[in-house]
Amino acid sequence: MSAWNLDQVAAIAEIVGAITILTGLVFGVFQIRAHHVQQRNAIATSLAKTFYNTDFAKAVLVLHGLPDGVTADKVREAGPEFEEAAVIVCTSFETMGLLVYKKIAPFDLVMDLAGGLSAAMYRKLDNWIVSKRTDQNQPSWAEWFEWLANLAVTYKDEYTLTTSQVEKWRP
Repeated sequence: MSAWNLDQVAAIAEIVGAITILTGLVFGVFQIRAHHVQQRNAIATSLAKTFYNTDFAKAVLVLHGLPDGVTADKVREAGPEFEEAAVIVCTSFETMGLLVYKKIAPFDLVMDLAGGLSAAMYRKLDNWIVSKRTDQNQPSWAEWFEWLANLAVTYKDEYTLTTSQVEKWRP
């Protein structure tokens, strides 16, 4: 058996180097995918915590009895807890809307968690929000809430499972 010459050693080193780089790239792709899944799960957990927040749940409960399109005067007449509830709901959905817009929170995830509720709460608070914008001279107040609620109404059918789809996934 003859000793390897320098060309043979260089060729083997090139092959080993290429395999190492390829292995690193494959590992990197898997790590990036795992990071995206982890990030999506963290966002989902964070958004879900909003609905387990006692203040938010109480605010939704307080506002539930109000009619759609309630005026600012009626909210004020109902008492300070109603106005506080409206602010809590608006700021919570405002945050969600902005997270969707910035593509931090996936749209379908937010729609699954809060699409219907955001649309329902916006229907109730629309006139109150318009009044708040005027009173505070802040035309952008709760704009992401409005944007999210409008998207929820527009795209609700795309994210609604049919009965047969639900039955298919039942354990």
